[in-house]
Amino acid sequence: MTDRSLPTPAPGPASASAPADPLPSGVDGPTADAWTALGGPAALLDRVSFHGPDAVLPSRLPVRRLARATVAACSLAAAELAALRSGGPGRSQVPEVRVDQGAVATAFVSERHLRIDGRAPVGFAPLSGFWQTADGWLRTHANYPHHRDRLLTALGLPAGTGPERLAAVLRELPAAVVQERAYAAGALAVAVAPARELVLPLVELRTVDAAAPRPLAPAELPAAGIRVLDLTRVIAGPVATRTLALLGADVLRVDSPRLPEAEDAHADTGFGKRSTRLDLAGPTDRAAFEDLLSTADVVVTAYRPGALDAYGLAPDELLARRPGLVAVELNAWGWTGPWSGRRGFDSLVQAGCGIAAVEAGADGRPGVLPAQALDHGTGYLIAAGVLRALTEQRTGRPGSRHLRYSLAGTASWLLQGIAPTADPHVLPNDEPYDPARWITDTGTSDYGRLRHARPPLGYAGAPTDWSRPPGRWGTDAPAWL
Repeated sequence: MTDRSLPTPAPGPASASAPADPLPSGVDGPTADAWTALGGPAALLDRVSFHGPDAVLPSRLPVRRLARATVAACSLAAAELAALRSGGPGRSQVPEVRVDQGAVATAFVSERHLRIDGRAPVGFAPLSGFWQTADGWLRTHANYPHHRDRLLTALGLPAGTGPERLAAVLRELPAAVVQERAYAAGALAVAVAPARELVLPLVELRTVDAAAPRPLAPAELPAAGIRVLDLTRVIAGPVATRTLALLGADVLRVDSPRLPEAEDAHADTGFGKRSTRLDLAGPTDRAAFEDLLSTADVVVTAYRPGALDAYGLAPDELLARRPGLVAVELNAWGWTGPWSGRRGFDSLVQAGCGIAAVEAGADGRPGVLPAQALDHGTGYLIAAGVLRALTEQRTGRPGSRHLRYSLAGTASWLLQGIAPTADPHVLPNDEPYDPARWITDTGTSDYGRLRHARPPLGYAGAPTDWSRPPGRWGTDAPAWL
């Protein structure tokens, strides 16, 4: 394609299983949107309230409301499953949900608050960012060495080219030309698109069969005993599985030994989890993976559509081989249209969906959200969807589940689905925002002393920290606990 903007797909339903009963009066609109999209019982929404500082995540778009709604939906889903694990699904047993906006804001920039032995983590690489082109602006993502090298190759530049030379070359080229050259080379660059209407579902839900899930014994934590295979990278997927680990799940992240990972990123998102590396093209590692899959309850993937199909990991194949499984897919650009198979990151989706244009400064330079809100928000929605699926499977709606999310779907909700108006549902407060209130210290870990953001889930009885700090990426045995 040569159009500089992301194609607008046909409108789709937010959820295949949205409840029909009316919403209680006075509930928060975005929280109701998210909860309804996940198929949650509307009657539980009146258990949700918010408190804490209003002056967080400032932006033109309603980022604060998106952030707190995704955490509230996840908290409510955790509370719902917690009630079930405590002995019964009755509404009276579902704990109250009270979400602190300060905790949410701090968690949504957890990667910025992380300190490793006092050191701040490495941020965006020198060749990542906004660049002026011959006819507009472009956003690149070159944090991983292979993406940086592909970007330079696409532009005919030698290895080691710095920002100044890259900027000079890009000023001579149209943004769409660079975008398509980068795509063809496997690099990441997106032309900054103007603000416009974008309609994508927040989540797509599908029940595949009537398979009975394995029984779960009573437990203090809602996801205790749940086995989660985590085939995700960067932020959104790892935030989802980090949250499931907080709630008691046995989460094992699986990566290819051929793909690099930033250790600093894993130090932020690896809390509560273990991590291993398996080459699915090799018979020994493949056998180890199949053994893990045979008793997994949840599989979360975050690769381009079709990227895992060659390994027999397409959702329908997974669900056929493991009846009762909850299979989750995440991608950048949505599941229909000519961009559905493209690579992408939060920053690129912000550029391609019009967010960067909405947040532009007075000088016309594209802007950014105050957090990687598409990543973090989608992560909490994924965790919420998994928790809801586990509850539904055990309360009269058995069957394998297939859930699909995209960063562009969350961007669509932010751009068109959340009214950027004064919010009457926040309890009045004049509390200043001090992120230090929601920061803690692990003491020791395999990475050293870690200072990190606390989890933001806010239901009564929710854990206030992870049971274990992150281990070194890729160093755990490929086995369940």
